Amino acid sequence: MSKTQFGRIFRPRDAWLAKAPPEPIIDPDLPIIDTHHHLWQRPGDPPFRYFLEDFLADCATGHNIVGSVFLQCHAMHRATGPEPMRPVGETEFVAGIAAMSASGAYGPTKVAAGIVGYADLTAGDWVEPVLEAHIRAGGGRFRGVRHAAGHDPDPIIGNSADDMQPGLYLRPDFRAGLRRLSALGLSLDAWGFHPQLPDIVDLARAFPGTNIVMGHCGGPLGYGRHAGQPQQVFADWKKSVTDLAKCPNVTMKLGGMMMRLAAYDYLALDAPPSSEQLAAHWRPYVETCIELFGADRCMAESNFPVEKMGIGFAALFNALKRLAAGCSADEKSAIFAGTARRVYRLEC
Repeated sequence: MSKTQFGRIFRPRDAWLAKAPPEPIIDPDLPIIDTHHHLWQRPGDPPFRYFLEDFLADCATGHNIVGSVFLQCHAMHRATGPEPMRPVGETEFVAGIAAMSASGAYGPTKVAAGIVGYADLTAGDWVEPVLEAHIRAGGGRFRGVRHAAGHDPDPIIGNSADDMQPGLYLRPDFRAGLRRLSALGLSLDAWGFHPQLPDIVDLARAFPGTNIVMGHCGGPLGYGRHAGQPQQVFADWKKSVTDLAKCPNVTMKLGGMMMRLAAYDYLALDAPPSSEQLAAHWRPYVETCIELFGADRCMAESNFPVEKMGIGFAALFNALKRLAAGCSADEKSAIFAGTARRVYRLEC
């Protein structure tokens, strides 16, 4: 029986991470834009805090991180005011950190050069003032919304929200809100599990002019009712991802599978895996995404500090570089920075 409660977040174990043998950094000069990380203070005693200095400490482990994109994580919502407007507090919080980073006082990495926040798109047309408030709060960095739809009937999986129901991306009210999002030139970061990929395909076909970013390699699941079925999970995932790749408005993020693919039981290991071991676990998914989407529609992500539960930052990006080893220099430049610059309209 697994020791790890997959799908749940806990504070990374610094002493355990320190047991990983140091690895030489692969392609240390390759510019990287980390397209998916969080900044937060989660409840606990003490609170689980991951702020600017924490992220920069991870970035300083050898790779050339030139910039990043912040992804919503329910951090620092406003405590008062109309409920739909409270998530704007997260954008306010991150915009302040981004301004600190942009001052140069914390080093050359442009942290949160792009900000992806949250707005309840099921508000339909009424979501527009919320989106406009995010744009104002973002200081020129607000790029879109992540409205997660992760749902599985197995309670072990852990859904995107306690009240999450299936079919969110198919609902008329959600799609009305997405029209408002798209009209403002903003993108949707989609997040669901691999059985829901057909819903995301349907959404991408219905909104061909909307920039949709698919997170975490499409959310393959490897625990709960999906445990012990790696070949079936991969076959189902690949069928749907093949359809998704035919939608030219969709970009795929490479990484972010620590909690959901459950490729290894990290709480049961004496030390973190090497980058070579992680690459072996993720290879079928990452290489398939690169093959189907092409380098110009793939971008690398750390998903830190979530992935930090199972591996350190240096080894994680070494693993992603191993998985891109068969790509040309131009393709590597796209995966690790160029695609992000275009998709998220970044200057870093």
